[in-house]
Amino acid sequence: MSRNTEIAALFEEFADLLEAQDVEYKPRSYRRAAENIRDYPTAIERLAEEGQDAVEGIEGVGDAISSKVMEYLETGAIEELEALREELPVHMDELTSVEGVGPKTVGRLYEELGVVDLSDLERAASEERIRELDGFGPKTEENILEGLEFARRARERELLGDARPLADDVLAYLEGVAAVERSEVAGSIRRWRETSGDVDVLAASDDRQGVVDAFVDWERADDTIEAGENKASVRSSDIRIDLRVVDPSEFGSALQYFTGSKDHNVRFRNRAIERDLKVNEYGVFDVSEVEEGEDHQRAGDRIAGETEEGMYEALTLPWIPPELREDTGEIDAAAAGELPELIEEGALRGDLHTHTDWSDGTMGLEEWIASAHEFGHEYLAIADHATGPGVVGGVGLSDDDLFDQIEAIREVSGTEIEVFAGVEANVDAEGGISIGEEIAEELDLVVASPHSALGMSGDEATDRLVAAVSNPVVDILGHPSGRLLTRREGMEFDVRAVAEAAAEHGTALEINANPNRLDLWGRAVQLAIEAGATVVIDTDAHSPGEFAYLRYGIHTARRGWAEPGDVLNTRDADGIREFLG
Repeated sequence: MSRNTEIAALFEEFADLLEAQDVEYKPRSYRRAAENIRDYPTAIERLAEEGQDAVEGIEGVGDAISSKVMEYLETGAIEELEALREELPVHMDELTSVEGVGPKTVGRLYEELGVVDLSDLERAASEERIRELDGFGPKTEENILEGLEFARRARERELLGDARPLADDVLAYLEGVAAVERSEVAGSIRRWRETSGDVDVLAASDDRQGVVDAFVDWERADDTIEAGENKASVRSSDIRIDLRVVDPSEFGSALQYFTGSKDHNVRFRNRAIERDLKVNEYGVFDVSEVEEGEDHQRAGDRIAGETEEGMYEALTLPWIPPELREDTGEIDAAAAGELPELIEEGALRGDLHTHTDWSDGTMGLEEWIASAHEFGHEYLAIADHATGPGVVGGVGLSDDDLFDQIEAIREVSGTEIEVFAGVEANVDAEGGISIGEEIAEELDLVVASPHSALGMSGDEATDRLVAAVSNPVVDILGHPSGRLLTRREGMEFDVRAVAEAAAEHGTALEINANPNRLDLWGRAVQLAIEAGATVVIDTDAHSPGEFAYLRYGIHTARRGWAEPGDVLNTRDADGIREFLG
């Protein structure tokens, strides 16, 4: 396992601390270096073994940053970062998890009010001391107090994009443990929910203690929380991982039981009861002849449990994919033979929402196209930000800039892959978009996304999005709610009403696959498809490593019962052109 993510996080912390002290330029350089280190295909510790010059081969990593990388790998610390932490001893991640509180705000609140953590922030806002600072006011305090509850609740959950790779690493490690016969993740991660409380892992073995001992010795385990004869918990990268070791003959029943969801399992259990069967983590049991009072967990004749497929077969059901197990009709559909043929990883042929350094991406046009080709895309859409409210960093293109970019795209399209000239326009509070009609006619596609006024809900939010998808120049509604998981709730709207309008006007609804968004989400995808809308899975990628986010989008689509034909970018380039009209 490379240490790229670990080191990237250090430079992101560097950037936040410097920004909090109003240092110019450096924060942006550190953030770009962090992004490139995280995405770099070679483990940074392997580069360091070749010397500092090899580390400097990463784009954006010059002498100053590479020397810090070397220092950290050699000593486990960066002296300059430690000094910054002493100067500004705040819980930066905790405080900036509150919407509207950025690093500069953290710096001011610490210097003027001594705010160090969420408790200090809540106290300062409740006592109305924040409004006394220049540039703040009662509305700021109100927003902070509203955001605190969400931030606290969100911090108890881990993003799928953080937890799933860790779960995959655990499984890869357990596969190499001789005592392990089988292993799999369970819980909400196996169902590909947007967030999870921790990572649940099951292993099958006749040597339970041996597996537990190997697990707590895993090199990525930062500390052991507990370890028993058949269960153990460790912490890695601040994420808790719980291991349960079961008898190989009961692996299937344990996997079904611990995958959940709770509501799915209740309905599954009720179906068993109707058939004089009992299901639990130990198997499926025929209890028709069990005498009264014989109610232990393994009472009855065991008829299934070694495999998960056998558990469902015992209840006359086909195996139900984990993503569907949310009690949204999947058991009835399975019983009727009407489960969908879900989209699979590898089904997507391109990405219709990506960014270059013309706005806030990390690469120039030709290099970006080459990276998409290397990833395996057949086509790509460049959808850099147009000017408008809510554009991060204010980096957006005017209509004149977009005309220039279209010309540049036309020159390179088809050299390696087909490239569509697009834009990500802002959807304003009334549903209008932030580009002119003339440029809209020249572009191949328009992604319209809400970036501002995200506190809307109900009819107001629904009408806004209906207006956007009904606009004849809009091809895709991007990240419809505008949410940022664990950071911002986003708009609440009538998904079915928006989807019906989108279907009527031939507008695709985006599943933004960035694990910070996953917007649309599973249930919303299901409602959209039922309403006849087309969905599209995009990454909103700003750097090459983010193309891999498609994986999260595909499994989110699966949570929404999506088949390949429901998803726009399973089509080839001609199919995309036909949809765009």
